[in-house]
Amino acid sequence: MITVLIVDDQHLVRAGVRMLCESTEDITVVGEAANGADALRLAGQLRPDVVLMDLHMPGMDGTTATAHLLRDNPAARVVVLTTFDDDDRLYPALNAGACGFLGKDVEPPAVLDAVRRAAAGDSPYSPTVLRRVVERAAVAWNDTASDPPHPATPFTGREREVLRLIAAGLSNSEIAARMHIGLTTVKTHVSNLMTKTGTTNRVRLAVLAIQEGIPAG
Repeated sequence: MITVLIVDDQHLVRAGVRMLCESTEDITVVGEAANGADALRLAGQLRPDVVLMDLHMPGMDGTTATAHLLRDNPAARVVVLTTFDDDDRLYPALNAGACGFLGKDVEPPAVLDAVRRAAAGDSPYSPTVLRRVVERAAVAWNDTASDPPHPATPFTGREREVLRLIAAGLSNSEIAARMHIGLTTVKTHVSNLMTKTGTTNRVRLAVLAIQEGIPAG
């Protein structure tokens, strides 16, 4: 059973996500919080597997709450619930340790999929959010007029293909199916990509793909 803590200042959002999660047999909601301070208190008490975290909340915001929560409970997986109004908060949330980003406009099954992927150690994010992150990274890179970072050793052909599919928002299992290779092989490629680039999550790999000129899709 995957335990979930819902953090959002809108009661309607919390109620909807709770109802969605409780319609499954493998996910249960153990608590709700309307702000970052309550999220930290409940996370300490309940030790949830996955935290669905809003970013814009009164008092302590979601980014600050994510940083503190993961400092105290590094095993937790924080998936950000975001709107396009939160663009400026996405990178700070990523740096705070969030493992995934989910737009509030996604279809309900995508929320459940994100919870399951996060609990399994994957990094779920909706393609619309990923595109916004990548676009902002590309603009920031162009503004600095600096060369994009390059790996210590060149990417293999397989690694470039995996990187392209990561940038398209595919999960490890989806990449395995698309490339007709085993899931373990995909995980090995992802691990090698992170080692070569010094990145720690899939969003940063997606940004790197754009900087390297590897088209997503």
